[in-house]
Formats: sequence, structure tokens, C-alpha cells
Amino acid sequence: MSYDTGRGAEVTDLDQVTSRPDVARVVDEMLNDLREHPGEWENATLERFLDALSASLDALPQLYANRGETLLVQPTWKIFAEALVMASGYE
Repeated sequence: MSYDTGRGAEVTDLDQVTSRPDVARVVDEMLNDLREHPGEWENATLERFLDALSASLDALPQLYANRGETLLVQPTWKIFAEALVMASGYE
């Protein structure tokens, strides 16, 4: 299947991320997804990914507001993992 604009990484259990090892697992899943589907990611190059990561971090307050949640002032491992995954598909 091809994507007109690309997609983000497919990872499992972001809601369960609470620790550094959990984030490492998410990054491993992202890497495996990229290797299996290199042409499908929206931001498959390091330059595009880092640009999207910056935009994703800026967009986190709005993402949380849209979900009816409050973004914590002190970041968590879950927030970090969400930003990483979000950056893989951020347009």
C-alpha cells in the first residue's frame, strides 16, 4: 500500500510507557517499522525526522488539549515517546 503523504511509525502500548526501557522499546519498534516500510514513513530521513520532532514538541500542548488532557509541566517518558512517534508522521 502506498501513502500519499506518508504515515507515522506503528508502535504498541504508548499508554504503558513509564520508564526509560519503555522508551527504548518504542524506539526499537520505530526502527523495525522503518526498516520494514521504508517508503511509507512521512519523515524517513534524519533531517525530516528532526524537523518534525521539533514541530511535534511545539504541538504537544494542542494535542493534549484536543484530547481533553493537560500536558504536564514536568515531562514524562510517555510524553517523550509520544513526541518521537508523532515526529515519524508529522506533516
